[in-house]
Amino acid sequence: MTLVVNAKQRLGAFSLDAAFTSERGITALFGRSGSGKTSMIRIIAGLTRPDRGQVILDGQTMTDTDRRIFVAKHRRRFGYVFQEARLFPHLNVRHNLSYGKWFAKAAGSPEGLDRIVALLGIESLLERRPEKLSGGEKQRVAIGRALLSAPRLLLMDEPLAALDDARKAEVMPYLERLRDEMDIPIVYVSHSIAEVARLANQVVVMRDGKVEAVGSAADVLSHPPSSFERREAGALLEGKVESVDPRHRIATIALKSARLHIPGAMLVLGKTVRVRIPARDVMLAMKRPEALSALNVLEGLVQAMTQADDATIDVLVDCGGDPILSRITSFSAERLGLRVGVPVFAVIKTVALEP
Repeated sequence: MTLVVNAKQRLGAFSLDAAFTSERGITALFGRSGSGKTSMIRIIAGLTRPDRGQVILDGQTMTDTDRRIFVAKHRRRFGYVFQEARLFPHLNVRHNLSYGKWFAKAAGSPEGLDRIVALLGIESLLERRPEKLSGGEKQRVAIGRALLSAPRLLLMDEPLAALDDARKAEVMPYLERLRDEMDIPIVYVSHSIAEVARLANQVVVMRDGKVEAVGSAADVLSHPPSSFERREAGALLEGKVESVDPRHRIATIALKSARLHIPGAMLVLGKTVRVRIPARDVMLAMKRPEALSALNVLEGLVQAMTQADDATIDVLVDCGGDPILSRITSFSAERLGLRVGVPVFAVIKTVALEP
C-alpha cells in the first residue's frame, strides 16, 4: 500500500510546502516543534484542507485541490491516535474498544477484539474505567480503539509525548509489535530521535515546513541532515541476536561483518534488533587497543569527515558495510592524521549503546 502526499498551506506567517511517498511499515515525520509535522498529518487525516495538494492512498484520491476532490475525514477510514488518549471516562476499557468496532461495520470484518487485546497486552484492563489506568495503559487502549475501526492507515501524532520515560518504555514494545504484526501502514509524528530510531522504517525529516531529507531510518539517522541537533547524531545499525549471556546480561548482535555486545539479557535469539550508537560515545584508534573495558572494537575505513564550528569533527567510518559515526576534536583528528580512506578502529562502550 502506497501513500502519496504533497501539500501547500499558508498558516499565518508559517508556510507548508512538502511532499513524500511512503510504503508499508512506519513512516516517521521527524523534526523540531514548528517544523510542520502536525500540519502535515492533519492534512492527511482530512482535518485540514490544504491550499493546494493531493493525498492518495493505494491509488484512491482523498484530496486533490485541482480536481476539487476532498473526501470527508470520517469516510477516509484512517485511524488517529493523539498525544492524549482521549478515552470516554464513563465507559470501561471494553466499551471504549467496542466504540472503535462500531466504525468498522461498513468496512467489512475488522481485526478481532481478542487479537488486538492480546497484541497490546490489555487483557487485565477490560473492566477498568480510564481513571484507573496509567498513562501508558490509556495510550494502549487508545491504539486498540483505533485499530478496531479497521483503518486503512493509522496516524499517530506524538503518541508518547505526554508520557514519562517509564511509561514510554512500557508502550514501546507494543508499538514494535504493531509495526511487525499488523498489515497497516503507519504515519508516526515525533520529535524524539530515540523513538524514530527504534520504530521507523522510513524517516521524513521536516524543517520550516519543507521536507529536508527522506529515506530509510538507517540511512537518514546515520547521515543526518543539517537541521538535526548535533548532540543527536549517531549511527543506527540492524542485526540479529546471535547469543545471550544471562549471567552478565549481555547479548551479541551479528551485523553485516562485525559483532556488537550490548546490554540485553531479555533479547530473543534470532530476533532482528536495531542498535543506535551516539557519535559522542565512539572513540577512534589507529591501532587495535588492548586491555580495555570497552567490549566493542570495530575495524573500518574513514569514509567522510565533517568539520563543525565548535572545533569538533564528525568522522564517518565504514565498518564492513556498517556505518559508525564518531565525534572527536579537530586536534585529535590532526594528531591522528585522519583522512578519508585511512584504516581506523572504532571503540564503543557497551553501556553507551541504545538497543
